Amino acid sequence: MGNTDVVRGVYAAFEVGDVPAVLGALAEDVEWIESDGFPTAGTYRGHDAVVQGVFMPLVQDYEGFTVKPETFVGEGDSVVSVGWYEGRYKATGKVARARFAHVWTIRDGKVSRFEQIVDSATFNEALS
Repeated sequence: MGNTDVVRGVYAAFEVGDVPAVLGALAEDVEWIESDGFPTAGTYRGHDAVVQGVFMPLVQDYEGFTVKPETFVGEGDSVVSVGWYEGRYKATGKVARARFAHVWTIRDGKVSRFEQIVDSATFNEALS
């Protein structure tokens, strides 16, 4: 399985809500970076930190949150995906939608690092 296949598998697992499959694709000591200005901004290390700091808030705060990649570019250990986030922010009822780029680093068949680049200003318009 190639590195792009690993990343595609993570998105496929996200789409059906299969958190164990997502975590299975991540190294135990994964470094997960969410962009400044995004609701889940910060750097998280390890499965528990990613689940508590990123996945749970998105599930709790948004209705129908989706991550839809459109393009994948892979070179060496890196895969970059570009796509869209969308979900209805429960507190306001407004739809949050923003363009993203994700930079994935794969080592030994597992995601060792994830970095989010996102138009957080557009996404955050739904929060107020």
